[in-house]
Amino acid sequence: MLRALITCAALMLPAFTAPGVAQTTPDAPLEAQVVPNSVLARENPDLHALFQAMGLYDVLEIMSIEGIEYGQDLEAEMFPGQGGAAWRAMVSRIYNLDRLTSAFETALPADVFSEEEFAELAAFFASDIGQRIVEGEVVARREIMDPVVEEAANIIYREELAAMSPRLELLEAFNDANSLVDLNVAGALNSNFAFYRGLADGDAFEIDLPEDIMLAEIWGQEPEIREETVLWLYSYQLMAYDELSDADVQAYIDLSESPAGQALNRALFAAFDAMFEAVSYDLGAAAALFVAGEET
Repeated sequence: MLRALITCAALMLPAFTAPGVAQTTPDAPLEAQVVPNSVLARENPDLHALFQAMGLYDVLEIMSIEGIEYGQDLEAEMFPGQGGAAWRAMVSRIYNLDRLTSAFETALPADVFSEEEFAELAAFFASDIGQRIVEGEVVARREIMDPVVEEAANIIYREELAAMSPRLELLEAFNDANSLVDLNVAGALNSNFAFYRGLADGDAFEIDLPEDIMLAEIWGQEPEIREETVLWLYSYQLMAYDELSDADVQAYIDLSESPAGQALNRALFAAFDAMFEAVSYDLGAAAALFVAGEET
């Protein structure tokens, strides 16, 4: 049973590749639509506007939808037919968009960027290439929620891999510049551990489960999580950046290595990791109520 329990957060990727930056002249100033209950919109409207321009709040909305849908799969796997309306209500609260937004914004490191770094980021995401990148990322992120689309994207990735496509070489360089595979795998492992702790604290197990056993089970899945992460990430990126030229992608790689791009990458992963760990723990604790009831 333990093997099945730790799959819940295995592919909860930040879901968009942390972008780089460029010193460009903005085509238009960043203007953000107000996100409901966004603390950042009130306390740091400039940073909120940057994240809005990056499509970050669109991605959080997608994650909310995915999480609620995932709750149905989790019930079928762990306690079939036992959750009902109560479980659906719990999952809806856990993955509520306002809750995800608050958790993400609260977890952002203080003083994320210097003034110079912020200026670079704001200029880039207001530029033509910045907006084209964001549009491709968000559209692809929505489309790949469809299992049929995801499978088609996987097929394209495998074909590109077999053909040793130069585009994949560029994407590999981009992913290496942002440590996307390693950071996503680490985030998934931490989320799985949080889910386990939620289950244990909710008395889902008949005996106290030592943390070293939890960690051993989780680390045992690292190769599988890494393989699935690579497949998802490259399949998604081939969709997201299909309209970009190789020169655009190469520029993106170079810009990702800038101090501002690295600062952005660190901030996003820190905030997403904290958000996912909180969500995963709560999901485990909620699931424990039904797992324990099923075993009595």
